Amino acid sequence: MISDPPELFAADRGVPLGSWIKMTGSESVEIAAYAGFDFVVIDLEHSMLSMSDAYRHIVVAAGHGLVPLVRIPSHDHGIVQRVLDAGAGGVLVPHVDTVEQAEAVVRMVRFPGDGTRGSGGTSRAGGWGLRPRQDYLRFGNEKALCVPQLESEEALRNAPGILAVEGVDAVLIGAADLALSMGVGAGDPRHTDLVRSGLNAARAAGRPCGTAVGSATAAAEAITQGFGFVVAGNDTTLLARAATTLVQEVRGLPA
Repeated sequence: MISDPPELFAADRGVPLGSWIKMTGSESVEIAAYAGFDFVVIDLEHSMLSMSDAYRHIVVAAGHGLVPLVRIPSHDHGIVQRVLDAGAGGVLVPHVDTVEQAEAVVRMVRFPGDGTRGSGGTSRAGGWGLRPRQDYLRFGNEKALCVPQLESEEALRNAPGILAVEGVDAVLIGAADLALSMGVGAGDPRHTDLVRSGLNAARAAGRPCGTAVGSATAAAEAITQGFGFVVAGNDTTLLARAATTLVQEVRGLPA
């Protein structure tokens, strides 16, 4: 019988650490579990992963005690419904800029009368029709995570309102896209101030605020700054860096 994924923001867990999954092979998810990550984010926005790939990754992650989140590619009701029925622990939703958009994506995640998600109790999330209906509905309405990504100046200005939307469980600040939209580098004071304002808004709302980083040092700094969850690295870059380092070391090339 399908059980609920572990609770990502449990009080005794500490700051959850995850990684992006962009490759099709399920080995990436298994390795993430062996490495000790708490969750993975299966990336349908910036990868060539198919829905079938995402499904396999969800199953492997859940089987190894990881919380499987899925970053959907757009505000698409059908994709949200399919990945949740596949057993995802929640969705990251890119480019949520307004309160109205936050309300819309929350409705996609929740069942009526909190939302518009349709019933798919014969899916994996419903235990192939064997899971009690009330348990299937309870997870969708109470436990499935809805995590808007704040990736623009507009989104960060609207962060207090977005975080006040009932059903928004956490937010992730997309610092790279924010800098790109502003036309500045990540170290620009205006960028830093906006990121800090989003973090402060989440703290005031009592909701976790996440960030994505590329190194252990940056992850440790993010935790020190008060981020409530961190996505560190991704399977493709981790492989590329390890392969490049190996070749450089064998050939005596400068790093």
